[in-house]
Amino acid sequence: MRRADFEWIIPAGHPAFVGHFPGRPIVPGVVLLDQALLFAEAFQGRSATAWHIAQAKFFSPVGPGERLVYRLQERLHERAGEVIVFSVRVGEREVAAGSLKPAR
Repeated sequence: MRRADFEWIIPAGHPAFVGHFPGRPIVPGVVLLDQALLFAEAFQGRSATAWHIAQAKFFSPVGPGERLVYRLQERLHERAGEVIVFSVRVGEREVAAGSLKPAR
């Protein structure tokens, strides 16, 4: 199965930081997931709306200016069919992981 890595540096001025949280800004999980969907679109050549989030786990907060590496891998699941498994890392620290399945 294919695999690809994508990098994203979260700009300090990203609108998600407004109010989340004052004094210690962190990236909301939904922003991390949205970026995973956009990378799936680039990886597969199918619209980001072609995918649903099957599962997601968050392990560590992410702040402004951090360099994220998204690793996406194709997998075949016996019930769901084709899925994309992803992990998100900052250096050696895993910050999130999950899977995407095709929208039906």
